[in-house]
Amino acid sequence: MNPQTLQRLEYGKIKEKLRGYALSYLGQRHVEKMVPMTGAKELRKMLDEVAEAKALLEHGASVPIPSLEGIERILDLLGKDHVFNVKDLGHIHQFLTSCAQLIKYMAAKASAAPHVTSFASAMSPLAKLKGEIENSIWRGQVLDTASKDLAKVRKRIVVCEERLKSKLASLMGRYRSILQEHVISTRNGRYVIPIKKEYRKQVAGNVLDESASGQTVYVEPSDISQLQYELEALRGEEEREVTKVLMALSALADEYSRELHVNVETVGIYDFLFAKAKYALAIGGSNVQINEQGFIRLREARHPLLGEGMVPLNFETGYRYKSLIITGPNTGGKTLTLKTVGLLTLMVQSGLLVPVQEGSLFSIFRHIAVEIGDGQSLEHALSTFSAHIHNVIDILRTTDSSTLVLIDEMASGTDPGEGVGLSIAILEELHKRGATVVATTHFNEIKNFAAATPGFENARMEFDTETLQPLYRLRIGEAGQSYAFSIALKIGLPNDIIERSREITANGITRTERLGEFAAEAGMRAEPSQVLLPAWQPDPSDEPQTQKKEEKQEAETEAWRQPQPENILEPGDEVFVSYLGKSGVVYEKEDAKGNIVVLIQNQKVKLQRKHISQNVKE
Repeated sequence: MNPQTLQRLEYGKIKEKLRGYALSYLGQRHVEKMVPMTGAKELRKMLDEVAEAKALLEHGASVPIPSLEGIERILDLLGKDHVFNVKDLGHIHQFLTSCAQLIKYMAAKASAAPHVTSFASAMSPLAKLKGEIENSIWRGQVLDTASKDLAKVRKRIVVCEERLKSKLASLMGRYRSILQEHVISTRNGRYVIPIKKEYRKQVAGNVLDESASGQTVYVEPSDISQLQYELEALRGEEEREVTKVLMALSALADEYSRELHVNVETVGIYDFLFAKAKYALAIGGSNVQINEQGFIRLREARHPLLGEGMVPLNFETGYRYKSLIITGPNTGGKTLTLKTVGLLTLMVQSGLLVPVQEGSLFSIFRHIAVEIGDGQSLEHALSTFSAHIHNVIDILRTTDSSTLVLIDEMASGTDPGEGVGLSIAILEELHKRGATVVATTHFNEIKNFAAATPGFENARMEFDTETLQPLYRLRIGEAGQSYAFSIALKIGLPNDIIERSREITANGITRTERLGEFAAEAGMRAEPSQVLLPAWQPDPSDEPQTQKKEEKQEAETEAWRQPQPENILEPGDEVFVSYLGKSGVVYEKEDAKGNIVVLIQNQKVKLQRKHISQNVKE
């Protein structure tokens, strides 16, 4: 899927939300790797699995997903003859304990959630490894019972320590008067007694340390040196025996390397699955039907980043038409409709439940092409229109019958006449390729094109003209308007200006009218013969050129004086609509506003007279 499509539809924000529900590094990694897919069978399975997981959560179940704390490092070292320390083995034990709980839980839920519970069948309880760790390690320490040799050496250590402490107690009594304090301490693992510095020579032994003030020296008496060396030797032997135990447990873990990897991977899958289920609960997500034929039917759909704050969307395409043209006022919800359809489609193709009513239908698309936004690109210094065309070119490169195309504000950013022509030509090409298209526009010509062309349909965003508030409801089968006049009138623009605006919009403006306006501004009578001639005076130094200009202007003025023949169209006349590129038959005569009803392909379309030319039969 095109990265720009994902960005424009805010797919990354969905992944960010979903990531917050994953408990483990592996579950979060699955979220990060999540992308829309196109395989219908695989998607159907994934959606049903999430629906089952959501149902388990809805029934109050607390799913015992094991923690993967410390496990990532362990997996990296398995099979490499690494000796795990006590902490590592403690993590393995805790993980296996949780795996046993998960296996038991899933076995109990097999009938209620057959898809979800089936993953646990791949897991192994690894009772032997778990039991060996339990018998050898407790609360971060290797137990005496871990091996017979370890038990023996620790008994000898206890005897040696008792002899040493007894000897130290005797020495403390002997040197009571010269002790700085009556406390036995250790330095570098060896026992010492604190002697006042001035009495240092009265005690035979080695000074191992002194206080910061220099008033106390810590002496290892010669009488206990031998016992100290003996204790050190025993502790070294103990350490070797502990290492042997850890080596044995590590070797056993290596034997179960494959099973441990499978268990961890399965836990990651469960974490990802239940993260999707938790997110579905949070946004009111439902399971949906899917197809590959371009049929979309959304009921009560909401944008997942807006939630309950959005007016639900009812949307349909792919049945009578594959191209939907949406019109309506600014801020009326047209762009939100495009984003909702696009983002929900991406989510469904990622195996996510979406906020719609049960039974809603989504199509699977290989490509989703999006042109939403003002099109400005500072990096490439492109204008709005040229950026728009660049994006359309990119869209056309990949568009086929399995493409969903979303285009916002067609014909914007350039001359309306040319923009409309380009937009209609682009829509025709997209339709020819079999794409599913949803586009928004303000232009009547594009609405009329959609009304007259098979495979196209109009829709509008509803608007309350009394309150000037958009209703954010989509009504399919009707063309909308921008409501600019209603809004301007409510705000306070004089009514005569509004009426003149309506007249110009309906009939256009003639050149004679413009000349009359110019004459009025110049304080002259609005007659063509008096408009341009006084507007300049001949320059004697340039008489030939001046004479030519005057003759040309007089000729033009005379031409304006001549009455223009009226080409009146009658019902039944064959006509051609240039910007639609289609022929038709006049159905109703021209009205006072210059509108003519034309029958095109059995559909009645109201068009401006200026867009219609009569087909002359030879």
